Amino acid sequence: MVLKLFPEHLQTISTHAETTYPEECCGIVLGYLTSEGKTVVEVMPTKNAWNAETAADFPGEDTSFSKRRRYAIAPQVMLQAQREARERNLNIVGIYHSHTDHPATPSEFDRQCAWQEYSYIIVSVQSGKASDIKSWTLDDSHQFQQEAIENKI
Repeated sequence: MVLKLFPEHLQTISTHAETTYPEECCGIVLGYLTSEGKTVVEVMPTKNAWNAETAADFPGEDTSFSKRRRYAIAPQVMLQAQREARERNLNIVGIYHSHTDHPATPSEFDRQCAWQEYSYIIVSVQSGKASDIKSWTLDDSHQFQQEAIENKI
């Protein structure tokens, strides 16, 4: 599968990641599915809702992890995005978030929380500057595989 994005989508993600540094940013990706892949129509930056209460929902999760190492999108924000997408004949095709001072590769926590139908775009932010963006999807064994990003012009 291929994830097709316009340069302005990548810029929105990078800018969001840089402005929230040193905390992780997150957002929702709307688009549509075709036989060739996913085409992004809109990137919706969201607030990182990670907090101690959210951490408590994950048994065994170290509650000392902060927004510097974790992200969460509030359930009501996901529901609203789903409604908006449906009204526009779109789908939520992915989620994006940043890794602060870490590579753009998924963590084990990212894998455990991921849904198979979504693309997971991760932007690495090194010392406050977005440096690398990669997309990942889960395979049938619930393991991340890198997904090609096609820059639409």
